[in-house]
Amino acid sequence: MSSVLQKLLTPVAGGPVELPRNKVTVVGVGQVGMACAISILLRDLADELALVDVMEDRLKGEVMDLQHGSLFLKTSKIVGDTDYSVTAHSRVVVLTAGVRQQEGESRLNLVQRNVSVFKMIVPQIMKHSPDCTIIVVSNPAERGTNLDSARFRFLMAERLGVHATAFNGWVLGEHGDTSVPVWSGANVAGVNLQALNPQVGSDGDTEQWKETHKAVVDSAYEVIRLKGYTNWAIGLSVADLTESIVKNMNRIHPVSTMVKDMYGIEDEVFLSLPCVLNGGGVSSVVNMTLTDHEVGQLRRSADTLWSIQKDLTDL
Repeated sequence: MSSVLQKLLTPVAGGPVELPRNKVTVVGVGQVGMACAISILLRDLADELALVDVMEDRLKGEVMDLQHGSLFLKTSKIVGDTDYSVTAHSRVVVLTAGVRQQEGESRLNLVQRNVSVFKMIVPQIMKHSPDCTIIVVSNPAERGTNLDSARFRFLMAERLGVHATAFNGWVLGEHGDTSVPVWSGANVAGVNLQALNPQVGSDGDTEQWKETHKAVVDSAYEVIRLKGYTNWAIGLSVADLTESIVKNMNRIHPVSTMVKDMYGIEDEVFLSLPCVLNGGGVSSVVNMTLTDHEVGQLRRSADTLWSIQKDLTDL
């Protein structure tokens, strides 16, 4: 007796099913991981989404919850498993697994604890998707200062009374306390703010624009104090990076790259600089014209990271 399926559909094509072209995997289904997942889904960036976590029940629940919303999405397949084989053929893997930053805790304090987590996860990712691009979200984040720059642009634009896209400004260096605001390049519609006020961003500025960058640095700690964690802005930032990769857009983002021999930095550390991001990941770095003061700040950021990195074990 024929089944309902057999009666409903008459096959007209055979052969193997095509592999996904833009499969995205999110490792970790905590608050940050799910913010990344939903941001990627709502921007229609993946033809398949895979979730992985060691917490089987929560993972299953999150996958089911997203699958139940499939009617409202354009991603045809949403899967999840504790086994990394579910991640096979991923184009982008978003790594959010790691220990959570606690209130008042420096991001750099998380590094050593996250090393052992990465040593377990990354080889499994590469085993199943050797050509993927990995976006590391766990602190100190490999997504770099993409989010810091977004916070900077929002806060500056809010004070100037324009939309965030109208203010052009970059935050470089470490994603965190020693990040470097590039005041020399801050502008609206090409109008350089330091041309209007040479003291913008300096200690001698009577308008105290420097406080805006301080608010950028403090913002994550403030959000954590208020709600216990940060997630939505991170998810939106990661989706922005994912779009540049899967659509091969050659957009410029401030993300982490090896900075040895750049700006006088001698150690093998990764800091955020404006990078061209496309289907192959980071393809090139923009050589920014920085002031001597900004170069000095960037070097201090590198020294801060190196002071932690050089003492890490199990690398």
